[in-house]
Amino acid sequence: MGRRSGVLEFAVLGLLHDAPMHGYELRKRLNILLGTFRALSYGTLYPCLKSLVAQGFLVEDNPDVEYVPATALNGKRSKIVYRLSAEGKQRFEELLADSGPDAWEDEHFGVHFAFFGQTDRAVRMRVLEGRRSRLEERLEKMRNSLARARERFDDYTVELQRHGLESVEREVRWLNELIETERSNRTGRSGPDTGGDTAGPPKTSDGRGQETGSQDPSGPPYDRPGRSAQER
Repeated sequence: MGRRSGVLEFAVLGLLHDAPMHGYELRKRLNILLGTFRALSYGTLYPCLKSLVAQGFLVEDNPDVEYVPATALNGKRSKIVYRLSAEGKQRFEELLADSGPDAWEDEHFGVHFAFFGQTDRAVRMRVLEGRRSRLEERLEKMRNSLARARERFDDYTVELQRHGLESVEREVRWLNELIETERSNRTGRSGPDTGGDTAGPPKTSDGRGQETGSQDPSGPPYDRPGRSAQER
């Protein structure tokens, strides 16, 4: 299964693990979860659902008392509700436990992070540390590229590369805070692996959430506008 289809499979199984849904509701939830990366069309979702049904991971239920075929005149269709089978639950648990290199990539990391509340603490740590390692490698390449760009390109191209560099630097700082939170066991919500709490957003001394801890977990946080690289 390709990387993108693997992300969608994981997201579908994860959302249906919470509760059965019909396709329309599932698409809305997926667009919230995956919206950082792309809008999800029915043409992408339904082949994935059919594939998961064929593999035995999903079961189709039709809650309608009477089936009404869709026609050009009535525009009606029976709503199929999708729910996880026992095999689907097992498959989701397998994907949830995956902390290998694929889980560190941009799209996979966002979905993994969305389900961190159901993830074992040791797996969370491996994913966070792997993601940080991957971004640190990216930072080194970007810094070298920016140094060359200053000599070869105009100011706007250099500024664009600097913006990308600073975005990655912000995410690395965010990951450092999350990793420190996990290590210090500063808790915020109940976690499944110990019956205790999982890491919540880092707090300041007065109990307020730090700015970087309050960002959308599917992507890097953003600094306040008007701050220079030296100030950061």
